[in-house]
Amino acid sequence: MPASEERYLGFLISDAARLQRTIFDRRVRRLGFTRSQWLALRRLGRQPGASQSELAEMMEVEKATAGRVIDRLEENGWLERRPDENDRRIKRIYMTARGQAVHDTIGPLAEAMVEEELSGLTGAERKLLTDLMINVKRRLQEMAEENEPVEATGFELENA
Repeated sequence: MPASEERYLGFLISDAARLQRTIFDRRVRRLGFTRSQWLALRRLGRQPGASQSELAEMMEVEKATAGRVIDRLEENGWLERRPDENDRRIKRIYMTARGQAVHDTIGPLAEAMVEEELSGLTGAERKLLTDLMINVKRRLQEMAEENEPVEATGFELENA
């Protein structure tokens, strides 16, 4: 990668996230688990009883994709669907005791991985990095909500 790209923030964030996902996948694969399944369990741990649509939104995937993850987790006995008390069309999703046990096993693995990846930073550097990333994320969320079209720059894609 050219030096200019090594220091380009977008590439750094993307590459760090990709490497983190790859390493995490390797570490949980031996448990018969995937990162997508972990993400679903983490989100359900924070919001038990979410619907498939709500879980898909939390995972930032399509409903069909979330449905496949939910199906696999249900087949393994890690979660269950229950009817909504007010709307028969909606199924609420909950972790089972077995799912909670998996969650409790993988949680420390994920935390240890983050600890390992940040091991070269001091406590102050970790706090600063976290604070800066929170600010960047907040701004990106604001930009996503703005939903404004990008202004023309004189460059047209068909010219590329």
